[in-house]
Amino acid sequence: MLLKNKIALVTGSSRGIGAAIAKEYAKHGAFVIINYLKNGTKADAVVEEITANGGQAISMPCDVRDEKQVGQMLNDIFENFGTIDIIVNNALSQYRFDPKNRKMLNKLQWRDYQDQIDGSLKAILNVTQGALAKLKTNNNSRIINITSNLVKSPAIPYHDYIVGKSAVLGLTRTMASELGAFGIQVNAIAPGLTYPTDSSKYTHRDIREELIARTPTKRLTTPEDVAGSAIFLASNLSNNMTGQCLFVDGGLTMI
Repeated sequence: MLLKNKIALVTGSSRGIGAAIAKEYAKHGAFVIINYLKNGTKADAVVEEITANGGQAISMPCDVRDEKQVGQMLNDIFENFGTIDIIVNNALSQYRFDPKNRKMLNKLQWRDYQDQIDGSLKAILNVTQGALAKLKTNNNSRIINITSNLVKSPAIPYHDYIVGKSAVLGLTRTMASELGAFGIQVNAIAPGLTYPTDSSKYTHRDIREELIARTPTKRLTTPEDVAGSAIFLASNLSNNMTGQCLFVDGGLTMI
């Protein structure tokens, strides 16, 4: 098992990409904390599925944008498990990938950008700073931040969302530069349009088909595709790899 006896926190993991990553981590031996904001029923369903398949997981509610709530969640984790080995910063502020009804540049207000920055950048800082002492002690920790392939090629200009995710990529690289000496590897995953998820269901069929036609693999990304890359980055398979961003979008973005 690639993650045997590892303690992993996956934020925003009651559904979608986060849930797929949590299930894959548990399959590979990690004890997974399923973090969620509101939907405890879905979070508990992920836990039940994991335990039914022989894995280990618990759910923990927490708004990762709130520093005090994050502190309490991490205290609970440390009291129960003593440490944390892997953090996947997957949570984001609610967003609808609806290209036909998106806010145009002249209609966006600063609060739109701030919401995305808080859901991405602030959330990562809250969780990482709160867990940093434990991560350093391990001398073999992993931080994985979820960004988007739109930061490289904004085919659809979701201005506020892309700004928030671009900040995530910048933070990933600066964190990697500083924390590598402590045995902490920090990397990012940039999925393409991931379907099905609650956010992508608003992307109209004609837009999805256009993206598929432009993608070398001729299909959209699935949550399980992203989970595979998350396993790689969390395990010793990615030893001495840090500050990198894996684009999981079927070759739509090539760098």
